[in-house]
Amino acid sequence: MTKSTTRDFDVLILGAGAAGLLCAIEAGKRGRRVAVIERAERAGKKILISGGGRCNFTNIYCQPDNFISANPHFAKSALSRYTPADFIALVEKHRIAYREKTLGQLFCDRSAEDIVRMLEAECQAAGVETFLRSKIQDVRRNTIFAVQTESAEFRAPALVVATGGLSIPKLGATALGYDLARQFGLKIRAPRPALVPFSLGAEDRSHYCDLAGVSAEVVVSTNHHSFREKMLITHRGLSGPAILQISSYWRPGTPIRLDFAPQSEVTKPIREAKVRNTAAALSALQKFLPQRLAARWLELHAPTNWTNQALATLERQTHEWVFTPAGTEGYEKAEVTAGGVDTDELSSKTMESRKVRGLFFVGEVVDVTGHLGGHNFQWAWASGAAAGRGL
Repeated sequence: MTKSTTRDFDVLILGAGAAGLLCAIEAGKRGRRVAVIERAERAGKKILISGGGRCNFTNIYCQPDNFISANPHFAKSALSRYTPADFIALVEKHRIAYREKTLGQLFCDRSAEDIVRMLEAECQAAGVETFLRSKIQDVRRNTIFAVQTESAEFRAPALVVATGGLSIPKLGATALGYDLARQFGLKIRAPRPALVPFSLGAEDRSHYCDLAGVSAEVVVSTNHHSFREKMLITHRGLSGPAILQISSYWRPGTPIRLDFAPQSEVTKPIREAKVRNTAAALSALQKFLPQRLAARWLELHAPTNWTNQALATLERQTHEWVFTPAGTEGYEKAEVTAGGVDTDELSSKTMESRKVRGLFFVGEVVDVTGHLGGHNFQWAWASGAAAGRGL
């Protein structure tokens, strides 16, 4: 296509990610002429790297409680009308082998490539046209929307913004979706990295980060939210499912509480031992923590004596390590972006702007952020389906 080429459609979708592709499929099935415009050289790049390359494509226990939003009720409508079972039916229709891992998480047996190929095949069957390597230069609206790329102008009465958030910039993440929302007068909830590792301050880093690679099951808490899962020590701080989950609720300067031995009494064997000493304490701690972490914790919190009072202090410390992260690893390591287009601006049924007729926002660009474990994909499918069926 030359730069002077003009293409007319019923729907323009900006972004060939999970939400954009599902939206295109649903709109195409309803007979709409759909164009998906994507700046990358292929569709579904974030899908391809998700779940270690096997795509944790949904969670069978997905509920509205698994999402963070300024309006906790907003996601209910879309999630109820496109459920994990709906997406699983699509996966099974394409005979993609999958399995459940922990906590209801579903992964492809083979590769995330299977999910992208499935979505591409469904788009093709629905008559959707996809335009890759198409960088957007300008978006405007008079009576209809006009999207200018380097090679053509696309026009349609409906525009769906499915451009994602700011996480993983190496895959091409940009602020385009937020810029478009502001351009058309919609409010934005400040974006921030979510499902992201913590970095530790210099003192904590010197105490623990030489143990990089060591993990333990913990309960981690902040701002009245808690998760019990694995924590991983890294070269710069803490990661693992428990840390990623709690990071979505954390605000800079807020302390984190970490319980190394959930619902257990660590020091009971020490009190009952014939000889109370460091060896007895180390043996007790190793029932809950890997050997190297147990030894380091005891080294840093060694009782001044072995009285019941001193052991009570050790017990409390083991259940309540309070620290304040120096920060997070930022968008480079964040799995998703929290915040985004204010849900007050959108219809919960169709994802359409309340201010601008024909303008829709779906997926990660919206202020709806899921927990770890397939929930963010389910929001992408559900919000994309809601918009696609509303077009």
